[in-house]
Amino acid sequence: MATAISLFGFHSGAALATVVGVLIEVPVMLLVVGVVNRSQHWYEAKPSVKGQRV
Repeated sequence: MATAISLFGFHSGAALATVVGVLIEVPVMLLVVGVVNRSQHWYEAKPSVKGQRV
């Protein structure tokens, strides 16, 4: 973030995008990963019985 602010200035769009990416996008993606990990049992394949077609 400091590099973007020093290169592009405090009021530039690039500095704003850098701050938004770090402070908002990363926590949201971690939340999505947590939800998917907790709902993993929804997506696991059930073991098939021999001789039966799925």
